[in-house]
Amino acid sequence: MRTFDLSTYTVCLASQTDFEGWRDAARSLALNDAAPQEIAWVVDAACQAASQLPPVPSGSQFKVSRDFVERAETAFCHNDPERFALLYRMLWRMRAEPELPRIASDPDVRRFEAMEKAVGRDMHKMRAFVRFRQIGEGEDECYVAWFEPDHFIVERNAPFFVRRFTGMRWSILTPYLCAHWDKAELTFTPGVDRTSAPADDATEALWRTYYENIFNPARLKTKAMQKEMPKKYWRNLPEAPLIPDLVAGADAAAREMIAKMPTPPAPHHARVQAKHWPTSHVPAGSDDGANADSIATLRKAAESCRRCPLWRDATQTVFGEGPEEASVVFVGEQPGDQEDIAGRPFVGPAGKVFDAVLAEADIDRGKTYVTNAVKHFKFEPRGQRRIHSKPNAGEIQACRWWLDKELKLIRPGLVVALGATAAQSLLGKTVPITRLRGQTIEREDGLRVFLTIHPSFILRIRDSAEKQAERNRFLRDMQAVKALTAP
Repeated sequence: MRTFDLSTYTVCLASQTDFEGWRDAARSLALNDAAPQEIAWVVDAACQAASQLPPVPSGSQFKVSRDFVERAETAFCHNDPERFALLYRMLWRMRAEPELPRIASDPDVRRFEAMEKAVGRDMHKMRAFVRFRQIGEGEDECYVAWFEPDHFIVERNAPFFVRRFTGMRWSILTPYLCAHWDKAELTFTPGVDRTSAPADDATEALWRTYYENIFNPARLKTKAMQKEMPKKYWRNLPEAPLIPDLVAGADAAAREMIAKMPTPPAPHHARVQAKHWPTSHVPAGSDDGANADSIATLRKAAESCRRCPLWRDATQTVFGEGPEEASVVFVGEQPGDQEDIAGRPFVGPAGKVFDAVLAEADIDRGKTYVTNAVKHFKFEPRGQRRIHSKPNAGEIQACRWWLDKELKLIRPGLVVALGATAAQSLLGKTVPITRLRGQTIEREDGLRVFLTIHPSFILRIRDSAEKQAERNRFLRDMQAVKALTAP
């Protein structure tokens, strides 16, 4: 395996990653005081040694730190053909300079650290950008990925994928080496070319749709993105065809997001709170409003509601509005950013969709009563923005007291639950809106509850065709409501 003569040593390594062979040869040569310039390092699995390396002198010892050995094993995976000589030169020097790896100004150390970091980055890129594609089904199912590493990292990185994807059969193909896992044993075969990798599978169209919808143009930093995800990896990613258009349209998309973003509380926020939230404590079990004989009286009582903690951050209570003799009541989830500031339900973007669809369905909103299951705006602050947060079961239950009072005073012939939160409040349990949409459920007290989506759902759909189709479905729901309330 290794040959030498009186003046020069030639060390043949079995592969580009034969660290064990290099370490054994380096130890023997260093203990025989072989200078770095006397050694030639060759990668040749078929190399035939004429004789063995010189024996280790009796009683000789040469120790290096475990840290250096581990770091050297990483740097050994670099693609620089001079790495074998560099590592030996450092090893040879460390006999007299044991602290050499800590001398950051030394040229050999700087080069060693650069190699180590480059290999580490390449291993990270492989973990981040390997994309498996499904091949076969049933017992023949396996997953294949193509990757083009800069360095010889496949063997060193493969155990990571074994741990991550233990339960599936997979292969990672590269030009240098291919790794295979059959759920029991990790094996390696010679490298292949790009044509051996599979084409797209069915799941990648779904992934592209998801990626397009989560892409945030406001956070786009093109230079940082290309630094972390160099273009050389794009062709292996299913989302790659989307990236140029998403980047090109990022500025316009970001402006659109800013135009639609929730506004911060109005300047009079604190004054409104001071008016509606008196300093005196109102116990959660208070019967305040229990004897209200009109919506106006009930609304006034609700201004000081403290039945759940949401009152602390909201600008004000947003109570229902509409005629007390309304034959139909629409119940949404909770007030949004604009409703919280205005003090009226359904005046924001979702309210505009709601109004337009009601008009098309020939329903006069002025003759209906519109309210929410929860009367305070629940949100998460993000800078100056307030992001909607879904009410929990406790908050819905606490606010149901007010909704029940509204329904008792109005006595409508039909209540329309706009979304899952409204349905949960009205029916006292969680129901699948998607499956029961368009149906009418009669409560034990005889009240009919019609189930449909909240109009804000339409606003969250990005695809224009899908958005229009969902709007048409909502219109048909409102037309059904119109028919159910016809005299």
